[in-house]
Amino acid sequence: MKFLSKFDVIALGSALLVGAGMAYHLSSKMAPQVLTAALPEVSIDEPAVDASSGQPLRSSATTAVFAGGCFWGVQSVFQHTKGVLNAVSGYAGGPALTANYLDVRTGSTGHAEAVEVTFDPAIVSYAQLLQIFFSVAHDPTQLNAQYPDEGPQYRSVVFYVDAYQRELAQRYIAQIEASKVFAKPVVTELRPLDESGFHTAEPLHQNFAALYPGNAYVAQFDAPRLERFKAFLPALHRAVPVLTR
Repeated sequence: MKFLSKFDVIALGSALLVGAGMAYHLSSKMAPQVLTAALPEVSIDEPAVDASSGQPLRSSATTAVFAGGCFWGVQSVFQHTKGVLNAVSGYAGGPALTANYLDVRTGSTGHAEAVEVTFDPAIVSYAQLLQIFFSVAHDPTQLNAQYPDEGPQYRSVVFYVDAYQRELAQRYIAQIEASKVFAKPVVTELRPLDESGFHTAEPLHQNFAALYPGNAYVAQFDAPRLERFKAFLPALHRAVPVLTR
């Protein structure tokens, strides 16, 4: 049976899918591993140190970029995070020329659907954003896929903006792997947010889950993430999302 992508679902229409009883399903290959509790925050008992200078790593960054499948759901999770000032759907990892949905959907551009998160470090730390990303925003063990969507544009990536973010992400992935909480290996890439940077997606893709909660794709794949977020990390969850400006 052919899996339905997010735009297949839109094309068929919510009413048709509901009437048909959502007659598609995920195969064992595509079924995400859903945790029963949040992952522990990354351990920073030992300070992050620059390997070349031996000096402690610090960060003044107030942005973070994550890719974890369709950006609707990832954006929605971070829009419900306390301390997040803005969360924007977009593209990262490929050239500016192809940073548009029609090109990215081919899977040949190098881009991943991503979300740029602007945050207040006095309220939410980068370590906590990593905890949210790996615990509830996506399944980091799915290779070039997420839920029913397949292709490298749906891969799991942490795009770090400085050495501190890189170090914390490396530590966290190692910590998760050592815990054996996932049945499969973590396949999340760590990549610098290179010269091509982050590119904002088309207006259609901004605030999609908040604006269309009754959409069949959102209801089946995105809404459960918010429920887990609220249950797993209530101190970081906000009921009213901060919408993209």
